[in-house]
Amino acid sequence: MTATGGGRPVLVLASASARRLALLAQVALTPAVDPAEIDETPLPRELPRQHALRLAEAKARAVAARHPGAFILGADTVVACGRRILPQARDVETARRCLALLSGRRHRVVGGIAVIAPDGSLATRAAVSIVTFRRLDSAEVEQYLASREWEGKAGGYAIQGLSARYVRFLAGSYSNVVGLPLFETVALLAGKGYEPARRIERPG
Repeated sequence: MTATGGGRPVLVLASASARRLALLAQVALTPAVDPAEIDETPLPRELPRQHALRLAEAKARAVAARHPGAFILGADTVVACGRRILPQARDVETARRCLALLSGRRHRVVGGIAVIAPDGSLATRAAVSIVTFRRLDSAEVEQYLASREWEGKAGGYAIQGLSARYVRFLAGSYSNVVGLPLFETVALLAGKGYEPARRIERPG
């Protein structure tokens, strides 16, 4: 897969995330999807920003080999308390531990993005959002855990869902917390020469 019918290089998202696809659609980007299968375990002493950028690049490179001549977009989202990288919540106890760390505290959401152009050149960028949760009582924690909304989410929450009721403060990109910093992504793609399809709107 190298180009559209009009000869324009396609954009391939190296992720199966429905959230990232929906965010890209919001800014009129409709990529092909080819998820990268990589080990996402943090390296020893790896900091959140380094981790997000490393994984974004690794995802992009893994998929680029299968799509010569395309633009490849890799992305990763890290929820961090201090230097600590919170895991994706795969079970209720992990989600509970994440909520305990987030309750009443400020944390960072680091979004790493990587774009590989058709000529093989790479560009990366990181976006950082600051989020503060109000303190949660035990009943609220149990209610949220029962919703199962935490499943597969970095840090055990999705700001666009039920946990929005707990967010007392947000600074930076909202879309970054959802899963992809749109402003930075569009700028990075444009900087590498990606030109999205132009839509012709009908009058009135």
